[in-house]
Amino acid sequence: MASQHYRVGVMFSTTGPYSVVARSMLNGALLAFREAAAAENVTLEPVVVNPGGDLARYAELSQELTASGIRHVVGCYTSSSRKEVIPCFEKHDALLWYPSHYEGFESSSNVIYTGASPNQHVLPLVDHMLGHVGPRAFCVGSNYIWAWENTRIFREAMTARGGQVLAERYAAVGDTSFEKLVDAILEAKPDFVFNNLIGTSAYAFFRLFRAACAARGIDQARQIPIASCTLSEPELEEIGAGAVDGHLSSSVYFSSLANPANTAFTHDYRAAFPQGPSTSADAEASYIAVKLLARALTDAGTDEVAAVKQAVTRQRLQAPQGDVWIDPQTLHAWLTPRIGRSTAQARFDVIVEESAPVRPDPYLIQSSPRYAMASRTPNLRVVR
Repeated sequence: MASQHYRVGVMFSTTGPYSVVARSMLNGALLAFREAAAAENVTLEPVVVNPGGDLARYAELSQELTASGIRHVVGCYTSSSRKEVIPCFEKHDALLWYPSHYEGFESSSNVIYTGASPNQHVLPLVDHMLGHVGPRAFCVGSNYIWAWENTRIFREAMTARGGQVLAERYAAVGDTSFEKLVDAILEAKPDFVFNNLIGTSAYAFFRLFRAACAARGIDQARQIPIASCTLSEPELEEIGAGAVDGHLSSSVYFSSLANPANTAFTHDYRAAFPQGPSTSADAEASYIAVKLLARALTDAGTDEVAAVKQAVTRQRLQAPQGDVWIDPQTLHAWLTPRIGRSTAQARFDVIVEESAPVRPDPYLIQSSPRYAMASRTPNLRVVR
């Protein structure tokens, strides 16, 4: 049978405030394209575009890609960019392969989600922090939907388990002036900081918070650790020596995982992209997206969206993180939650690991604390 040729869009902001992670995502996708050329009975031609972190460009480029006949696009890092492009994919019946952890509460029939759902990263982090660090958190984040919603979920989970969120503070994406924020945190004396800052904002915050704690004689990593659902190896490298160790990250992938699939992945990634950035959870999610897409196209024998969606739910991939497959009900991935602690070498030691992949629960129907709270009998009285 002759190999089928398909053009596939690849859309990551490899310039702009979160370009470091986006470049690792592009690398992960390109590595999978190379492997698909050797292993699958399809020829995939990546059409790479760079929105540069500009939301308007995401929408424009999505229109251009779909207008050119492309039916499948691997891309987007931020939730705001994903929200920006989904109407285009739904209008033109194209499929976005979204390879990033996110806040959930979405399940578009025109999106395949290969990153972590909130029950696969936020809730495990809450359980760990309450069980091993303390009940009082100070939340910081970039001022957009990811941080708002992730903090909301975190706050509900903390409250339901007896914890407390002392405060929430948000900064514009790309903002790096955090002196007043750091002062507010140190005055509040939380047990830990829950961080939803992204890109250059996060790197500046980590450095400034470590320095401010050191100036006050506080062992930041031990006394007020920073916990994130976004922190990855390329970002540790950007934070730099002196402030890189002792941070906690809840993720489904770390480059330090010891298994044959990850050994091959990290080796091939370094060989293909010696200038970096390093592998990351989002790079792995991009790699998974392209691998699953290639297999689904081979299985379906067409790039028609309905056929590919059916075919992808029949695939089971031995990914660098372990077995991964797509849930047919939600089109989200079964993934294996883990928690890592960063080292001075800009890597993570895995300190918590689920024994098997966890079913995605994007709407937290099975695992949300809000439903446990709602089931309690309310204490009401008639006032009129």
